[in-house]
Amino acid sequence: MADSRIAIVTGGGSGIGRSVAHTLASAGWTVVVAGRRLDALEQTAAGHSGIHPIAANVTDAASVDALFDETVSRFGRLDLLFNNAGVNVPAVPLDELKVDDLKSIIDVNLFGVMLCARAAMRVMKAQSPQGGRIINNGSISAYAPRPNAAPYTATKHAITGLTKSITLDGRAANIAGGQIDIGNAVTDMSARMASGTLQANGSVMSEPRMDVDHVGKAILHMASLPLEANIPFITVMASGMPLYGRG
Repeated sequence: MADSRIAIVTGGGSGIGRSVAHTLASAGWTVVVAGRRLDALEQTAAGHSGIHPIAANVTDAASVDALFDETVSRFGRLDLLFNNAGVNVPAVPLDELKVDDLKSIIDVNLFGVMLCARAAMRVMKAQSPQGGRIINNGSISAYAPRPNAAPYTATKHAITGLTKSITLDGRAANIAGGQIDIGNAVTDMSARMASGTLQANGSVMSEPRMDVDHVGKAILHMASLPLEANIPFITVMASGMPLYGRG
């Protein structure tokens, strides 16, 4: 992989974002990791000369624009955005969810992703050679929801629509859109899967999880394709999880 390829990874301070940043950097990419906590981003970058932390809040348009502008100023262009930043809320029935929690998950999982995609498309249209790739972190929950997860499911379902629109609207500028739907990678967010989580039939059971590095390898494969080829959707999941018992 040529070392001139530039990526931004949002939510790069932990979990999936950190793993993807490490995988890309090890393959020769220059990676900007973005997130609200600079200390966590610096931990991601530690020991990796190709990883560069920039603090940013994906829900703030000015902060997002500054992130992309600084990346281009420092590195000259942008070849890949991994739109990864996301949150979840307590697993309660929708009518019991606090309004502040509902607003928070929509702000990060949908509005923030759209702001970053907007900024990436602006940069990729203006640069020479034109184009690049935007990969959104979706979820298997977009098409097979878990109990009491309506806000998360709705935001991720919306990301699927956004991915399809990027794939269509980006064609004229050589911008490829893709999405990765991840099932039970080992991160702090999925810890409850190992200890026991509510199933559709009302039971509580533990679920298998997979090494998070498999996600990084999948993103690297998607990003390594020439722009004339694209993987619009890919699912990477723990083989034994009960996804196909959910619908």
